Amino acid sequence: MRQYSRGQNVFNAFNVTLLAIVALTMLLPFLNVVAQSLSSSEAIINNKVGLWPVEFTTINYRYVFSDASIWRAFGVTVYITVVGTLINLIATASLAYPVSRQEYVGRKAVVMFVLITMVFTAPLIPNFILMKSLHLVNTLWVLLLPGAISAFNFFVMRSFFMQIPGELIDSSRIDGCGELRIISSIVLPLSKPVMASLGIFYAVNHWNTYMSALYYINKPALWPLQVKLKKLFETDDISIDPSSQVFSSLAHTSPEGIKMAVIIIATLPIILIYPFLQRHFVKGMMVGSVKS
Repeated sequence: MRQYSRGQNVFNAFNVTLLAIVALTMLLPFLNVVAQSLSSSEAIINNKVGLWPVEFTTINYRYVFSDASIWRAFGVTVYITVVGTLINLIATASLAYPVSRQEYVGRKAVVMFVLITMVFTAPLIPNFILMKSLHLVNTLWVLLLPGAISAFNFFVMRSFFMQIPGELIDSSRIDGCGELRIISSIVLPLSKPVMASLGIFYAVNHWNTYMSALYYINKPALWPLQVKLKKLFETDDISIDPSSQVFSSLAHTSPEGIKMAVIIIATLPIILIYPFLQRHFVKGMMVGSVKS
């Protein structure tokens, strides 16, 4: 067992304490939201709910599961997250791989063009006019295509591709492999860490889509979950079909509990997916940190 000096032990204790405090500042508000989503309306209104449910009830979740508009928004969010992440990874890899190879003549110019987009961004009004002229407004494509390639993620993936030995690519070409075969059989299998890392970044960005949907989509049927949650906070509208089995119980309920339940439903999928990709995520974050 490794022995630490007194200074190292003090530092480790301070480090653990500090990180525990930071973790609590993130965890406690989440626990409060969970508690409110499982508490009665009276307890929420009277501010009795802390970190544990008061007058435990599942009526808030029963309402969410009975509201078709929330499920529709959830479906839209899942769709743009899955399809958008696939588009992002394919588009980013398609651009990053060629410019990572020395034999590509125009790679420096392409890298410079991408770098410019990190420094200069178009204002909102010209962006809206462009989206409208392309007939993307009030379609889900407006949430998928404009941000197909993130400049930052492009440079991360390019850095990873540059670490793949050129001799491996050359030997594959000598064996008769075309570029598509090289990418599908050699480059992508070796790129799982960076794909997982950037996939998480892209997926979280799509899952939290808010401003773009607010600017470019006016149809309630196309609202993602974050916009639906915002509208719910604005209107306090908890109307539901009177024939529903939860209608009578909701007649005197507080919309706060329902909002908290929607927040939990909007947060849990990303939290549940992250542990399965954590190993690749940590490995991918080390890309470019060590130079040979």
